[in-house]
Amino acid sequence: MTTALAVILAGVLHATWNAIAKGASDRWASFALIGIGQAVLVVPLLGLVPVPAAAAWPWLLGSVALHLIYMGLLLMSYQLGDFSQVYPLARGSAPLLVALVAATALGEDLTWVQLTGVAAICGGLAVLAFTAPAAADGRARDPRAVLAALTTGVSIAAYTVLDGIGVRAAHGASGYSAWLFALESPLTIGLVLAVRGRGTLSGLPVRTWATGLAGGVLAMAGYGIVLWAQTRGALAAVAALRETGVIAGAVIGAVFFAERMGARRIAAACVVAVGVVLITGT
Repeated sequence: MTTALAVILAGVLHATWNAIAKGASDRWASFALIGIGQAVLVVPLLGLVPVPAAAAWPWLLGSVALHLIYMGLLLMSYQLGDFSQVYPLARGSAPLLVALVAATALGEDLTWVQLTGVAAICGGLAVLAFTAPAAADGRARDPRAVLAALTTGVSIAAYTVLDGIGVRAAHGASGYSAWLFALESPLTIGLVLAVRGRGTLSGLPVRTWATGLAGGVLAMAGYGIVLWAQTRGALAAVAALRETGVIAGAVIGAVFFAERMGARRIAAACVVAVGVVLITGT
């Protein structure tokens, strides 16, 4: 139960930093600041954590590449769609893919009760995505947002599987997590500056710097918890539990982005909660 609660907390942290990225006036700058926040926190830790075992490095390097792709797809999704639509669709599609790969390729066995829980979570998240209310500003929804969100979900599933294998091969989550972010964060910053130019971070208000850096800390803390949990439980269950953060995302969307919930979306959130009970109660 401790592991499950930790993963649920990780989902809340993830929803929070995604809301920071979505709500930023300049999302490119926001992603660069998130990378800076991660780098500032993790680089001093490299000398204090063990270096991952050699067997983990191919998976770790592959994950770094997938995380960069994921960040680009996520940025595109937030440019095309609303938070209440894009976030649950991207996150909700990932655990089903992870469960499929874990069961077929990695030999992980889930009980029928746990599989029912995974299905309930995925179904509830799908409803949260596809019953999203009309955009608050009255503009028509861009159908490309759905495609971008689903593609983002594929990238999430891919790096989740790679990290699940890699962190177990590393013989410790702390070193794997630290090196993952130490490699990813400067590449994220470099890509943003390469695309948008060095002036991207010039003249930003203090509040933008503060929220962006805080987002980086939240992102690293949340995913570090997930990596730790992957050493203690099945990948499919951890992936599904993490995506319960879309409930927090729905609340954030309603409170901070004025996106209406509605009875159907509230019911879908309750289905997700039932799925959590089914996964953690076995």
